[in-house]
Amino acid sequence: MEQYLERLKTCPLFEGIAASELPGMLSCMQAHVHACAKNQAVLREGDPAETIGIVLSGRIQVEKTDYYGNRILLARLEPPELFGEAFACAGVQQLPVSVIAVQDSEVLLIPCKRILTTCANCCEFHTRVIYNLLRIVASKNLMLNQKIEFLSKRTTKEKLMAFLLAQAKQNGSRTFSIPYDRQALADYLGVERSAMSAELSRLRREGKIDFYKNQFKLL
Repeated sequence: MEQYLERLKTCPLFEGIAASELPGMLSCMQAHVHACAKNQAVLREGDPAETIGIVLSGRIQVEKTDYYGNRILLARLEPPELFGEAFACAGVQQLPVSVIAVQDSEVLLIPCKRILTTCANCCEFHTRVIYNLLRIVASKNLMLNQKIEFLSKRTTKEKLMAFLLAQAKQNGSRTFSIPYDRQALADYLGVERSAMSAELSRLRREGKIDFYKNQFKLL
């Protein structure tokens, strides 16, 4: 666990926690590291929703598959981002989504009840971690509202421009990179990849954007 301490110090869940407290805290919370190969499921839809995860290395994505087998990409996460916290805190019995490794990855898994329930030792860090967790859940809710705004647009072009404008604002620059390849972006926006690619080409011809792979520039 020690090799991950530097990365965990930057995790929002542990903000305000001294580095010297992390080893004892992780032991108290019964945290454990789980390695997963590319395309392997970290958590599957239908699994008990009782675990909070932290990405330690690699990249994972949260996705849902509908009745017809169509994939809906909900989020793509990198170190040291969290996953599963909303479902675990809400007391959902089973996960309604799957968490899949996009690359060879390592994640830290923590039983949610070990965070929310004060232990017999009355560890001082519990209050701070619960506060941090509340902030993270609230922040994720804001991000979900933003995605709903993208999906509410009528056309593929409108969805693309809403997404790209939000990315530019988030990065504070006309030039930025996005964490998705073309198929993943199409899944995220809920559009057909071919139609989306056609709209991207049209926007480039109109002089509104330029791009190379996942690098974009607003013109």
